[in-house]
Amino acid sequence: MSNALIPSTAAAADTTARVAEVQRNTAETRVQVRVNLDGTGKARLNSGIGFLDHMLDQIARHGLIDLEVECAGDLHIDGHHTVEDIGITLGQAFAKAVGDKKGIRRYGHAYVPLDEALSRVVIDFSGRPGLHMDCKFTAGSIGQLDTQLVFEFFQGFVNHAGVTLHIDNLKGFNAHHQCETIFKAFARALRFALERDERMAGVVPSTKGSL
Repeated sequence: MSNALIPSTAAAADTTARVAEVQRNTAETRVQVRVNLDGTGKARLNSGIGFLDHMLDQIARHGLIDLEVECAGDLHIDGHHTVEDIGITLGQAFAKAVGDKKGIRRYGHAYVPLDEALSRVVIDFSGRPGLHMDCKFTAGSIGQLDTQLVFEFFQGFVNHAGVTLHIDNLKGFNAHHQCETIFKAFARALRFALERDERMAGVVPSTKGSL
């Protein structure tokens, strides 16, 4: 009996470095982002907003992504341009680092609790930007971060990374906990979606052949 459908040798694992550096300079902000998608969770962060740095650190630590973010923004106005532009630049860096997406799992999801709070994040490196976020923050700000800007951060990321992203805060009455569970779940979903799948080595995970 022929085994024509069974390859005689396994495809070689892709060991290409998935790193990128992106700079974005406007009249409102100057942002520089470096990422290593196959890192160990190291972070060097200076957004100018302490709580945002704390959330970016969650992405690095729980996503096992080495991340550097440096931003000089017009914080004398408010945090909007800084938060949004970091999201944009981070998205651009991810798109550049992930490349043609051959061999990745593509989809990722995670549930993360923190005391009374629980969030779910689902991501698809689809090439199609789409954000669906449901979180009713119980406070207007956390430290210096306006909670309305969490949506703007993820919208900037989604538009420039080319991903579909669903974020749901399922429970929580402490805004710090709500936000932290979102970012931790986002990190874990990223980690799973970006993992190399040995069974899909060299293959784009789509029936269309491209993403």
